[in-house]
Amino acid sequence: MRQLFLLLIFTSLFSAESFITQEEYAWQLYHNPRGIGCYLCHGERGEGKLIADYIHKGEKKAFHPPAINSLSYEQFSQALKRRNKGMPRYFLTIDEMHALYYYLHPEKEKK
Repeated sequence: MRQLFLLLIFTSLFSAESFITQEEYAWQLYHNPRGIGCYLCHGERGEGKLIADYIHKGEKKAFHPPAINSLSYEQFSQALKRRNKGMPRYFLTIDEMHALYYYLHPEKEKK
C-alpha cells in the first residue's frame, strides 16, 4: 500500500501542469536570477540602461550596459557564458538561458 501511495505521488508530481506559466518563470528569472536582476542594468525589456556618469582620471565616462534584446540566441548565450567587465557571473543552466531569451524575445518563441 505504501509503495502504491509513493508511486501515485511521484507520478502526480511529474505529470501535473506547472504551477506557473513560462511567462511568469521568465519574468521572475529576469528580475532575480541569482540575487541581482538583469533589469537593473539592462532595462525592463533588455533595451540597455544608463547606470552612472562619472569622471575617471579627469575623463568623463559612463557605465551603460548594452541592449540585450536585439541579440541572437547564440550571441546571448555566449555573452552569458564569458566573463564580461561589470557583469556578474550567474552560472545559468541551458533552461534558464532559454527562459531569459524567451522573456526578451517572446514573439520568436511563440511562432
